[in-house]
Amino acid sequence: MNIKNRLTIMSFLQFFVWGAWLITIANFWFGTKSWDGTQFGLVFGTMGIASLFMPTLTGIIADRWMNAEKLYGILHILYAAILFCLPQIATPTNFIYVMLLAMCFYMPTIALSNSISFTSLKLNNKDIIKDYPPIRVWGTVGFIVAMWITNLTGNKATAYQFYIAGIAAVSLGVYAFTLPKCKPQRLTKENASFIETLGLESFKLFANYKMALFFIFSMFLGGALQLTNAYGDVFLDEFKNVPEYADSFVVKYSTIIMSISQISETLFILAIPFFLKRFGIKQVMLISMFAWVLRFGLFAFGNPTGGLWMIILSCIVYGMAFDFFNISGSLFVETNTDSKNRSSAQGLFMMMTNGVGAVLGSFTSGWAIDKFFTHNGLRDWHSIWLSFAGYALVIAIAFAILFKHKHNPEEVANVSH
Repeated sequence: MNIKNRLTIMSFLQFFVWGAWLITIANFWFGTKSWDGTQFGLVFGTMGIASLFMPTLTGIIADRWMNAEKLYGILHILYAAILFCLPQIATPTNFIYVMLLAMCFYMPTIALSNSISFTSLKLNNKDIIKDYPPIRVWGTVGFIVAMWITNLTGNKATAYQFYIAGIAAVSLGVYAFTLPKCKPQRLTKENASFIETLGLESFKLFANYKMALFFIFSMFLGGALQLTNAYGDVFLDEFKNVPEYADSFVVKYSTIIMSISQISETLFILAIPFFLKRFGIKQVMLISMFAWVLRFGLFAFGNPTGGLWMIILSCIVYGMAFDFFNISGSLFVETNTDSKNRSSAQGLFMMMTNGVGAVLGSFTSGWAIDKFFTHNGLRDWHSIWLSFAGYALVIAIAFAILFKHKHNPEEVANVSH
């Protein structure tokens, strides 16, 4: 089997083992366990907490002491072991602690999978810019397939979603040991300081007003990124509490409806080069923010019958909301930092969005929904989504006013996504 096909399998499984439960865990938490809404926000916060330090630690290990593919395989096997334990947890507090451990093993594998792909393609004299995107797209396909399997097997609210993910994770862990050897590069200087070793030099970028403002907005938008992952599926599923919608397609196949978001994501990736060239980095990020307003606003007014088009359009808009900020933001970092600290700056960007922002957003949203929008065990989804839309609108307006960045076509002329 050629290297591109081998890496495609890895990419497919990398996101399959996440997609099997990420979108449907709310149904398990609220529907099967009937646990507290405030604590549920912490479940998604565990991903942010793990993202704060685990990718850095595993990166140091892979850089100095262990082959990346071996570390990758070990982490997935450990992740699978924790997934198998999750259904046995009896209290929400213990569930959160165990989920945090699972995320400590899973989150660093995302960066490691990229590293393995890049190294393997280089070893086989492949063009990374040309050959990697088609490989990565299969990761999104894997995420979608996992969602469909969980839904169609009737497990969107059961503990079996963790077993589906766990079995796939064991398979990926074992498969990883067959991948090309990615030996430690040992690029860190022997006399490097503690700060240099941990890649913390990028924090100096906060001294630059423009970069500091960008990272702060990244954090605030990061708070919104996981909201629909956390609550989208359970929102659609809870239409079953309304008699006229109880037997609708949306209720029965809510996870499949939500998968339109991931399908949209793959399509909008293809449109990014045009938008970047035509409008520039700031405008594309701004488009993303207003797309989040639409994403939440359409959910607020959608329903399984006459308002089904709003739900579907919201899922389509998600691709623009998610991709446009992540990729244009990454490009902004790439073009506004020097080569010495560019990699750590990209890590800081991911830390602010998927780490700090995700933790604050997950905790705050869980607390707010439970305190202000839940009455007699029923959630007022219309008001919830409108409040999220208002939050995104405030961020978009503030970003448009405060963040100054002149469009330079040469910034994106030679960048391919």
